[in-house]
Amino acid sequence: MIQNIIKGIKAYFGAFQLISKLKLWKYFTIPIIISLLTAIAVGGFAYGLSDNLGHYLADFWKWEFGKETFEVISTFLSGLLIITIGLVLYKHIVMALSAPFMSPVSEKIENYMVGESNQHRNTSFQEQLIRGIRINIRNFIRGIFLTVIILLFGLIPVIGIVSTVLLFLVQAYYAGFGNMDYTLERHFKYKESVRFVKENKGLAIGNGIVFTLFLLIPVVGVLLVLPLSVTAATTETIKKIQLKELPE
Repeated sequence: MIQNIIKGIKAYFGAFQLISKLKLWKYFTIPIIISLLTAIAVGGFAYGLSDNLGHYLADFWKWEFGKETFEVISTFLSGLLIITIGLVLYKHIVMALSAPFMSPVSEKIENYMVGESNQHRNTSFQEQLIRGIRINIRNFIRGIFLTVIILLFGLIPVIGIVSTVLLFLVQAYYAGFGNMDYTLERHFKYKESVRFVKENKGLAIGNGIVFTLFLLIPVVGVLLVLPLSVTAATTETIKKIQLKELPE
């Protein structure tokens, strides 16, 4: 799995060049707008709600001594929690709504790599959108479930140190899952795609690691995360599909 994680990360190095070579930037216009608007909405929501939640938590401090300090800390932690949840929501909302625009880009990259094929499943804009929403709702629910479990284990001394790494890898896995599915939807049905990603966890994690780190870069990360991550995921997913289809 470690080798696949490395492959998923290394795929980003040639992504920018491939996008430029195939003149794909124009296809990312609407997804970038979706990404930007979603980021603004999540950021505004987090900013507005953190103060309210901070004040609410501060009411639990019944003493005058240290009340202001407690309120500052609770406001900060509330904002951090809301932003964390917002980033998870942002990721799945953007990936779901961008599905109909990312699938054609993925197909152009595949045609460049292996030539045009009639073996692809033909899906409509609506079908791609519904599948994108279905995949990301599934991944969001599972991701939140695993996050809660990891956070609970994180309360145990020593294990708590590992929990941060596990949380990051869980979010990375589901981000990579979504990026890979833009390609998989042409080749496999829903359950088959889920099975494929499970068999290639490392590839999904590697792609998602860079995806998640990109979101930490102000503005630029939000603008470039989809073009680069989808291109990187497509190139490696195609290679895996080609290996899977080779006769034994």
